[in-house]
Amino acid sequence: MIVIGERINATRKNIAVAIEQRNEKLIQEEVKIQIQSGIVDYLDINCGLGRVDINKEIEDMKWLIEVVQQNTNIPLMIDSPNYEVIEVALKMYKNVSAKPIINSITLEKQRYEKILPLVKEYETSVVALTIDENGVPKTVNERVEIAKKIISLCKEKYDIEEERIFIDFIVKPVAVEPDQTIHFLDAVKTIKNLFPKIKTVCGASNVSFGLPNRRLLNSIFLAMAISYGLDAAIIDPTDKKVVSSIYPAEALLGKDEFCLKYIEAYRGGVFE
Repeated sequence: MIVIGERINATRKNIAVAIEQRNEKLIQEEVKIQIQSGIVDYLDINCGLGRVDINKEIEDMKWLIEVVQQNTNIPLMIDSPNYEVIEVALKMYKNVSAKPIINSITLEKQRYEKILPLVKEYETSVVALTIDENGVPKTVNERVEIAKKIISLCKEKYDIEEERIFIDFIVKPVAVEPDQTIHFLDAVKTIKNLFPKIKTVCGASNVSFGLPNRRLLNSIFLAMAISYGLDAAIIDPTDKKVVSSIYPAEALLGKDEFCLKYIEAYRGGVFE
């Protein structure tokens, strides 16, 4: 399981304020506590709040990526729907041993035509949301068909290998759309059967939005998703209940030989 730390995201009020006030100390602390979790493979950085002023987001990204990279060499997920913001971050990216992940494209032409050339030029990986001009599909087949089109587009037009493509089938709140969780899981299983080298990813906490005891739901959902073939998750790595579901699930599914990672995590105090 590839773990992507989600905490440096401007949708969180304290992060938005820190970016606005150029509060390096708070960002440094967020980097530190995620690294100290011991499980992070990437750190997501997002400074966008849907602003009309793209120049403001560009300046914010310049500041944010500089501060983050001063405090860690862990690879980054550059998170923005705007290609100009992404390009600025790519030019400032310093980790020569690991390429970043770009988050994200959709099947909407005006989006992928701007971002996929950057994926090709900088040899990054990319998250592809299963969204087209009609919005977010509801059925498994609709999701998978969009994913297949995106995969074909990446490979044939932009020469992007399957291993660099992360498909996000978009988790929806189970409290609002009760059937969508199983549709998500079935879509993950289907695409992994069709394209074993493709990676799958999700923002796990979306599933519990609006419900009490969200940590419990998130942890159980993540274990279920791993059993269906989920490769990566964007989560809060400081949440031990959620993290605790990863290692047992991988051990029980035979993805952790001799349960060595499970034992190491236990000894390292990862579990709640």
